[in-house]
Amino acid sequence: MSRSMQEPTFLILTALAEGARHGYGIIEDVGRISDGRVRLRAGTLYAALDRLASDGLIAADREEVVAGRLRRYYVLTEDGARRLADEAERLARRAEIAARRLAALPRLGGGPDGAGLGGAGAPA
Repeated sequence: MSRSMQEPTFLILTALAEGARHGYGIIEDVGRISDGRVRLRAGTLYAALDRLASDGLIAADREEVVAGRLRRYYVLTEDGARRLADEAERLARRAEIAARRLAALPRLGGGPDGAGLGGAGAPA
């Protein structure tokens, strides 16, 4: 079983799961995916992209010059997609356990009135 991945790695791979993106596009998408909670800086991103490429999880797709600046686009590899799917499944299992345990708490709906999370029995 592989170890869990760091959140920025998960978010970068998730951004690339939608298709090829250049660095700034990845930074923007990671911000959207995380609701603005994770803000990657360019230096951090490019170090992560180098590491992910050397691990075979992403690959450079193409380069283009826009307004005199080089844009390199990256894509998710098959290994990267597999690794992202494994991590998404791992996180979903843990979230399911947490939700099940929270639902069993009396003050959150597991009590005698039977209301679930956010239901009539939950505190406002």
